[in-house]
Amino acid sequence: MTRDVVVTEVAGGLAQEVRAGRHVFRSDEPVSSGGTDTGPDPYALLLAALGSCTSMTLRIYARRKAWPLEGISVALSHERVHAKDCENCETTDDARISRIAREITLTGALSPEQRARLLEIAERCPVHRTLTGKFRIVTELADA
Repeated sequence: MTRDVVVTEVAGGLAQEVRAGRHVFRSDEPVSSGGTDTGPDPYALLLAALGSCTSMTLRIYARRKAWPLEGISVALSHERVHAKDCENCETTDDARISRIAREITLTGALSPEQRARLLEIAERCPVHRTLTGKFRIVTELADA
């Protein structure tokens, strides 16, 4: 069966070779976590997916509307927080949840209404919807 992304362990350490279509790059952990720091860690890749999808979605929308959006920058961070510290959490147990902070910088002569609409559109990027929606990960063993 053909897969969209294939990740293969690189001999020694925690480094991984990632093949996504015709693109090949590495993922790793920092030295402090036992890796060799030859690529971004898995959470950095997750944030990169969200940030790049957000920026692309905003660019497509602004282009379609012919808005004067000159540039987009998306800064992200990830942390684990206690659910009880989260005002918007649906559960009140003491579990830890992942929290992603996303800060979007838009440059160009946009009106306040256009800026507000682009902020709404950011919430609709496909990766954002995947991360906040319900989905299942189905895992199976392949023959070696």
